Amino acid sequence: MPKYTIKDAAQIMNVPTSTIRYYDKEGLLPFMERLESGYRVFSEDDLAMLRTIDCLKKTGMPIKEIRQFIEWVQMGDGSLKERYDMFMERKRVVEAQMADLQATLDIVNFKCWYYKSALEAGSEKPVEAYIKKERILREEPSPTDVEKMMRNFSAEVLGKR
Repeated sequence: MPKYTIKDAAQIMNVPTSTIRYYDKEGLLPFMERLESGYRVFSEDDLAMLRTIDCLKKTGMPIKEIRQFIEWVQMGDGSLKERYDMFMERKRVVEAQMADLQATLDIVNFKCWYYKSALEAGSEKPVEAYIKKERILREEPSPTDVEKMMRNFSAEVLGKR
């Protein structure tokens, strides 16, 4: 099985070596081997664990909770339920983040359409009038409603199909 230096691991993970050193300092890498010289050496399994740590960090999980996960991993099968529950919670967190990002993207897409249409019309006035006509400002339209409204605006106001 190949072994990797911290520099190799950092390149593979696309993180600075300081991140891996930080994880080590925080007790997240108890499985990591060190040579007599003190150099860190990583196996494929270590890289897989680093990927998991990176994933958990990206979900917003605090280091303290990641450390708990590492402890559960070291416990073996006796902690399978805890690890499963933890990942189910992380899944809920990520799904909520994705929903928030989708709502943000919907607004950005709407504003892109709005300004593109205003540029094509030569003014914001026809866009505003159309939006008011469609009562977009008074209701919470779904993304599908907004897409339909954007297509209809192009056809009705700008004469495009």
